Amino acid sequence: MQLTEINPERYRQRLNKVIFACIGTLTIGSLGISQLLILLMPSSEGSHFHWNLFGVVVTSLVVLITLLKLKSHDFFYEVSYVWDLKQALNKINRRIKKIEAAAKQGDTVAMQILHFSYSASRQLWELDNNTITLGHLASLEKKLQELADTHQVTLDINQYNSTQLANY
Repeated sequence: MQLTEINPERYRQRLNKVIFACIGTLTIGSLGISQLLILLMPSSEGSHFHWNLFGVVVTSLVVLITLLKLKSHDFFYEVSYVWDLKQALNKINRRIKKIEAAAKQGDTVAMQILHFSYSASRQLWELDNNTITLGHLASLEKKLQELADTHQVTLDINQYNSTQLANY
């Protein structure tokens, strides 16, 4: 995955529209399906939990399938990009201890992975307006740069490839 510049305002507007649409669809769909099933097949006990649960599950599946199909649409570009970015960071974070240990030993690939991870985290946090932890991230980036200078490594986020994670 390569990092791409994203307009934060456009991303936030589109994300809010997607969230609003999902919430509305889940609410209306769940209630509609469960009420229709309750009307068609009423329970003598008075409990309709199973119909309500069924309505939520079916509507959730419809929303998930719709989101997956629309993921490649132009409107979803920013939202989809951030979704993919979060998945890429999760893959790195699952192996972060081994990657950090290898980087301290002078492993060039591990340093490139960390550089990508820090750059991607910075972009993600700025898009989500989560600036509280940027100070800590800056100190991690500084330590990585010092380590790279010590081992004469030039850090380049374009050298990252997710297949490199298999080694850690």
